[in-house]
Order: sequence, then structure tokens, then C-alpha cells
Amino acid sequence: MTVPLATLTAHLDARLEIHAVPDYANAMNGVQCGHRGPVRAVASAVDASERTIRGAIECGANLLLVHHGLFWGGSQPVVGARYERMRLLIEHDIAVYSAHLPLDVHAQFGNSKLLADALALEVSDGFARFESVACGVQGVADLATEDLLQRVTAFSALHDSQVVASAFAPGCRTRRWAICSGAGAGVATLDEASAAGVDTLIVGEGPHWTAVDAPERGLVIIYAGHYATETLGVRALGAHLQETFNLPHHALSSPTGL
Repeated sequence: MTVPLATLTAHLDARLEIHAVPDYANAMNGVQCGHRGPVRAVASAVDASERTIRGAIECGANLLLVHHGLFWGGSQPVVGARYERMRLLIEHDIAVYSAHLPLDVHAQFGNSKLLADALALEVSDGFARFESVACGVQGVADLATEDLLQRVTAFSALHDSQVVASAFAPGCRTRRWAICSGAGAGVATLDEASAAGVDTLIVGEGPHWTAVDAPERGLVIIYAGHYATETLGVRALGAHLQETFNLPHHALSSPTGL
């Protein structure tokens, strides 16, 4: 079975509310590269890179769904690695569809929501505000922080990511947690966590100073890996297209080490 790219695009745009969700300018959500024929198979990946494009070619997919698109670094000359990516896409007639914050904030496909589910945590509210949307989630629990760290470690190991945590005392318990996938540790999220009474914050990555500040805020930060925490949304979206349009879906693994 094949499906016109325009049909899939309209479905994804509406389902993810692509045009209503605010985002960074370089995200360029939606179709970033078109193609000539209908879609015959879908591949999903965290990043649009030469490695994932070649992965799409190898599995016969001509639509690549990504979280971080082709233009994340802004407007630059199409030379070197950028040229090679575009050459491969055009020569193999592969379309690219990117969804950044529209994927993060989504109630069904959101990275942080799906990570909470994977860690057996029940979501009660949003977290990590960006303009009018919440990019993350939060909730309450009562479990040993060490046990939660082990859950996160087991999850991230599936995606070749190393987990580290800021200092915390033996016997520490997690009673209010928050998750913000990707580069989730920063001034705004730490301040929001403190204001909400969060004691354990799970993120993909963050700067060194956040681990220094965390104990002084009464906060534990678990850095689960940027890549690992953002694998879930695009894979769920690809599976959704497979179920909805009867298209083969291939989840591409391309860990970055971060």
C-alpha cells in the first residue's frame, strides 16, 4: 500500500497541531524535504543525519520522521555534510518530516509523557513551560530515589545512553517528580521545579552547574541522555502511521552518545 505525502502531511499537521504550537525558528516543523511519489514505507529517527538517511535507504523507506530536523543549525551553505544529506535525500527520493516541540507537548506522542509511562510514573500536570505550552510532565510518587534511578538507568541502557545523577543522600525518597526530555536542565526548569516543590527532576542533559546547584535546592537531577529521552515520540508517531495507513514502519537506532 502507498499513501500520498500530502495525505500524510495533512494528517500529521492536524494531529500534532504543527501550526499552533510555538517553537524555535530553526525547528521548521512539518515537511522539510519533499519527494515525487507516494509514501511506501516510513522510518523514524531522533535526528536527521547522514546516518539516519542511509538507514532509511537501507530499509526502503521514503519518508523519514525526525525530532531534530535538517536545519537545526540555522541557515548555512549547502556544502560538505549538508550537501551529502540533501544529495542522498534527492537521489533516493526521500521526504523528511520534522516535529520538535509539537511532539514534545503532545498528550499521546510526547517524549516526556511516554518516558513517564516507561518509568511507571503517573502524570498529574504539565511542566517546563515554553511560551503557551508545557514541554514536560510532572507527578507525585513515594519511592526510593535510588529505585527511580535504577529504572531510568535500565531504560537508557536500551538506547546506549549513560545515566548520571546529581548527589543525593542514602535513603532519599522521591515524592514529587518532573520530566523534561532532551536539554531539559536549565535556569527556567530548575526555578520551575523549585517553585512546584519537585524533589527529583529527570532530563536528557544539562550543564555542569545544574548538578552543583541541585543539592542546594533540595533537588536531585537524573541526566538520562538527550538521545535516549527523545527516542519515544518519533517511534510512537511512526507506529501510529503504520496502524492508521497500513504503512511499514522502521524505527532507526542512531545513538549520539549524549
